[in-house]
Amino acid sequence: MVKPIIELKNITKRYDDGFTALENIDLVIEPGKFYSLLGPSGSGKTTILRIIAGFTDATEGEVIFEGKKINDLPANQRKVNTVFQNYALFPHMDVFDNVAFGLTLKKRPEKEIRERVLNALKVVQLPGYANREISELSGGQQQRVAIARAIVNEPKVLLLDEPLSALDMKLRKDMQYELRELQQRLKITFIFVTHDQEEALAMSDEIFVMNDGKALQSGTPVDIYDEPINHFVANFIGESNILPGKMIKDFEVEFVGKKFECADAGMRSGEKVEVVLRPEDLDITTPEQGKLVVTVDTQLFRGDHFEIVGYDEDGNEWLIHSTNPVKDGKKIGLTFEPEDIHVMRFGEKEEDFDARLEQYEED
Repeated sequence: MVKPIIELKNITKRYDDGFTALENIDLVIEPGKFYSLLGPSGSGKTTILRIIAGFTDATEGEVIFEGKKINDLPANQRKVNTVFQNYALFPHMDVFDNVAFGLTLKKRPEKEIRERVLNALKVVQLPGYANREISELSGGQQQRVAIARAIVNEPKVLLLDEPLSALDMKLRKDMQYELRELQQRLKITFIFVTHDQEEALAMSDEIFVMNDGKALQSGTPVDIYDEPINHFVANFIGESNILPGKMIKDFEVEFVGKKFECADAGMRSGEKVEVVLRPEDLDITTPEQGKLVVTVDTQLFRGDHFEIVGYDEDGNEWLIHSTNPVKDGKKIGLTFEPEDIHVMRFGEKEEDFDARLEQYEED
């Protein structure tokens, strides 16, 4: 079993005004992996990063680094480095001096500083940029300088606080490949904060989904996408059709007034559940052959697929991805396999379920 490099145990962060930013967070970070903290703004992602880095103190709980509690260890003595959202580069220094800044503070020998800085610039594919001014660099180049400044100190963990958010879409996707390749090459543990679901799914070995200061679910990108634990995760990670239902028995569930085979078991007969069907798992056929029949309302072309919205006879909205367009107003059948149906325990109070059910019916 691999020993974790970082453990957060029962971490809670409360502010003087009574606001709770984090509540009983338990995270285990293994060495050499790419982790993402994923969630909407205000979910507590950056607060976790700041507590690990030592910029913010936890109100309760323990931060363990390589088996030792480091709650009281100053930030400059922790074996982590942070790449900030705005990169935090010094505009009055050239690239070399920006990257060398931490080594200079530590008063490392001049020859060592030069060798390590030039090597770090080579690692981030910026050889020959040492004498450039920061103002002469593109956004992507500035981000690489920030990463070089972080890795030149040879941290065991690199913390990245939404470092791609200021980049345009194409450069952002290019940098996703570069960051992932860099992490695999350096074998440094990366902890990456993002609100972008596609970004987290594409880059991570493991994802922690955050909301309202709580870690709702952790797992591989495939686990998180295919087996969301609750309504929030299913709705936040990718696009979903989520409907109220009832468990009939193991491997059989009822929703939209019909019974379907499924791949889930272990719930009570008659238990209220929510059913998730991803739009890419719905295949279009004739109404006669469909397990469900919907009427197409609108559609948008998304480049590699058409995004189709339709409604069944009970008024439930369905989102469907198709490689071919369908005429508005046309009735179509939808088919899907038992393993495409994901059943989630409702996990809320009875009255909340009834309110959600009423909302579905009104919509």
